[in-house]
Amino acid sequence: MPKAKPKIISIVGPTASGKSDLAVMLAKQFKGEVISADSRQVYTGLNIGSGKITKKEMMGIPHHLLDVVSPKKVFTVANFKKLANEKINEIVDHGHIPILCGGTGFYIDTVTKNILLPEVPPNQALRKKLEVLSLEKLQKMLMKLDQKRFISIDLNNKVRLIRAIEITKALGSVPKIKSKPLYDVLTIGILWNPESLRKRINLRLQKRIKIGMINEVKKLKKSGVSWKRLESLGLEYRYVAQFLQKKISKIEMIEKLQFEIWHYAKRQMTWFQKDMGIKWMRPTEKTKIKKEVKEFLK
Repeated sequence: MPKAKPKIISIVGPTASGKSDLAVMLAKQFKGEVISADSRQVYTGLNIGSGKITKKEMMGIPHHLLDVVSPKKVFTVANFKKLANEKINEIVDHGHIPILCGGTGFYIDTVTKNILLPEVPPNQALRKKLEVLSLEKLQKMLMKLDQKRFISIDLNNKVRLIRAIEITKALGSVPKIKSKPLYDVLTIGILWNPESLRKRINLRLQKRIKIGMINEVKKLKKSGVSWKRLESLGLEYRYVAQFLQKKISKIEMIEKLQFEIWHYAKRQMTWFQKDMGIKWMRPTEKTKIKKEVKEFLK
């Protein structure tokens, strides 16, 4: 008899959909530990702007892959896959259930589908050419080269755009070489109607500004993170950094964030909706979600 694959649960959905709350609820009920699959929550100091779960919100549930690297450094999907697989093995050895939770679809797919990531060394000559281009030109270039990667990436993150173009030019397209999955996975997607989700996004943005998101970016700058790096981190960090540099007004900052976060959420949904294996549930269907998980873990 072949050895059974470890069972893991994956919670996905667009930004502001309530993934963290659901992950904690399931972890409490089924002896789980949460692994964050978020491309910005891996960085220390990116708390309010990235929506990082607080100690209080964790409710005693262990959370992993938060605060693992300085924002001065670049963290790649290959780094994430390696660390996530290590954590999954540790959690399974404890006799607990690993719960992947996040909105970075490519991060999640590399683990749940065991996508192999060929090594592509930095191409410094290409990077120099790309770094002088505007965000808009980089976005158009990636869209022509690889539309699937284009819909999954943070289009305001210049570093990630350049890296995606670099990989695509080296390999022809963003690699999706799959080997046999390492895990038996149940993926639950949180489904909101667009109007409600957009309202949640705007209310959450207001809350983040109120509790100190602008001061968080000031603190990051004071700690040595450059304006260029802050802008490359995308979304909240990009536009707050622009506001602090007096490139835009506070009203413009809020308007740009509302627009960009909403469009980021739409791109996330486009990515996830292509996966026919996701079981979509409304956030009110907690009993149904618990029943689905219970059946899966039998």
